[in-house]
Amino acid sequence: TDTSDFSRRWCCLNQGTFSYYESEKSSSQSGQMKMSDVLCLVVNPQGKHGYGHSFELYHDSGRVYLFGEDSPDTVREWIKAIGKALVPPVAEDLVGWSFERVGRLRYTAGQSFHCPYLGWFSLGGSRLLLLLHREDQVDNIDLRKLQELSVEQEAAAVVLVDRGRRLRLEGDRRPDFQGWLSGIQQGLGRGDGPLDQQQLTETEVPVIVDRCISYITQHGLKSEGIYRRCGVNSKIAALLLSLRHDARRVRLSEGEHQVDNVANVLKRFLREVGEGVFNGHQASLPWLHTTSDERRERVSQYQALLHSLPPVNRATLGAVINHLYCVQCFADENQMNMHNLAIVFGPTVFQTDGTDNSAGQVVEELIQNYLDIFNVSGSISQAVSAEELVCEVLRRGNIPPQQGDYWSCFLVNDNQEMERPLHYQERALAIYFSLGKDCHLVVKRNCYMEAMLIYIAGMVDVSRNSMIKFSDEKGQRGKRTFCRRLCVLDGTSLRLYKQVKSTQPERECQVHALKVYYGINKRLQPPSCWGMTVVCEQAERDKQQWYLCCESKNELIEWLATFMNLQVVSFCVHCNIFYFPQLFI
Repeated sequence: TDTSDFSRRWCCLNQGTFSYYESEKSSSQSGQMKMSDVLCLVVNPQGKHGYGHSFELYHDSGRVYLFGEDSPDTVREWIKAIGKALVPPVAEDLVGWSFERVGRLRYTAGQSFHCPYLGWFSLGGSRLLLLLHREDQVDNIDLRKLQELSVEQEAAAVVLVDRGRRLRLEGDRRPDFQGWLSGIQQGLGRGDGPLDQQQLTETEVPVIVDRCISYITQHGLKSEGIYRRCGVNSKIAALLLSLRHDARRVRLSEGEHQVDNVANVLKRFLREVGEGVFNGHQASLPWLHTTSDERRERVSQYQALLHSLPPVNRATLGAVINHLYCVQCFADENQMNMHNLAIVFGPTVFQTDGTDNSAGQVVEELIQNYLDIFNVSGSISQAVSAEELVCEVLRRGNIPPQQGDYWSCFLVNDNQEMERPLHYQERALAIYFSLGKDCHLVVKRNCYMEAMLIYIAGMVDVSRNSMIKFSDEKGQRGKRTFCRRLCVLDGTSLRLYKQVKSTQPERECQVHALKVYYGINKRLQPPSCWGMTVVCEQAERDKQQWYLCCESKNELIEWLATFMNLQVVSFCVHCNIFYFPQLFI
């Protein structure tokens, strides 16, 4: 479109009606529209339609009205007036900022596709503001932090999942919907942009960085020479390209992605990302020229420089240094101490050629003084046991032990809806590093312990056998997959028999290879709520999950007590509930 396609009109907005005339002196209208019939107001980029500034109105009839003017002030005033007339008074926050489009859309929330409501939405950059049905306050979605986005082209709909909330926006095949869809997709984040334009986690860290760090933490902390070894260049380039295209859709798996390739993807991304971690070359220079000979003064200088960084850059640097601090904790196994890591990551994060060793010196100091510079209150020793962790939480929480209280450190898997009390000698840090995204460590009361101890005290024979409902992960999901089996547990093994008179077990696993979790995933539809998940790791590549469902709480307690007694599991008796989302507490 150029300026010759426009017709000059005198426009008037009055009491919710937009009218236009041939000229200022005309008494009869050339046309009009009620603002209640306008679906969407779009602010175009400068110069898009020939004029310096322009905007569009999408009418309920399907027509699109385009307005242009070279004067930015004139267009700005019209956009402001039309925006206020378009949205209800309670939604005025939707037009009080530099939006790109504002209007109404039909939507459904949750899993139901029925009875869509009418909501008001405003989009600009990576922000989507919304006022939903019967709400009196505008909400805000950071599109860079969306957990999921999927497009239903045939239904002309887009599904957004944000902080666990699911919204399905319906376009009804109207012309304005493609604009909404395009704007939302552009707001998700670009892999070729600077850090603040990337897809982000809730903690402001780019998803690319988070994915790589998590993978290395799970699978590469003890890998000798991690971050020093070269991977396969073609695989590194292909993986980085996929992450830049849509990092949230990339799932790093141990069998498919090699540790060294993922490590090199992280290094290459940090080296190539626009403006770098330090927000540009000029902003990075003060980091390289900290002059004080006093450690305390240098730490203070680093803290000031850290707080001067934009939020995403600050969070990214914190995540990287935190990770390197963790890596050097395992230097005995991976041969990567602070100095070796600094040699690799100095030129990487400062995006230099490596000829000046000052970049490496800064990174080494950041790792060495991580706790002070990043205001981490304390750390967990590499060798800390589950018992020591619980006692430390008790001390920090100032919680005195009470008679009859039994506390344990639990490994909790939210996705599988199960939890396992750790043996008091298990190394908490090693377990933490092996956890996936849906797992964490929790210190809390063991609600079954007292009853289990009472049962154990009355046991004559440390074994148990009875009929129990059983399923495994190979079966079809549903109630019918739980079949009755004779379950026999003694000092050597756990065995499952199809019939009471069967001589050969259908399943068998040695006791020392069992890990017993409280709970069963509800998606498997267990026949009762009194269940346990038994993980058998008898061989390195033969990991199985068995689901055993009891008929009562007492029966479950008796089985758990027998397992505990046979495996000689001891429990710690201290502390209060403590969630463990990060390495440091």
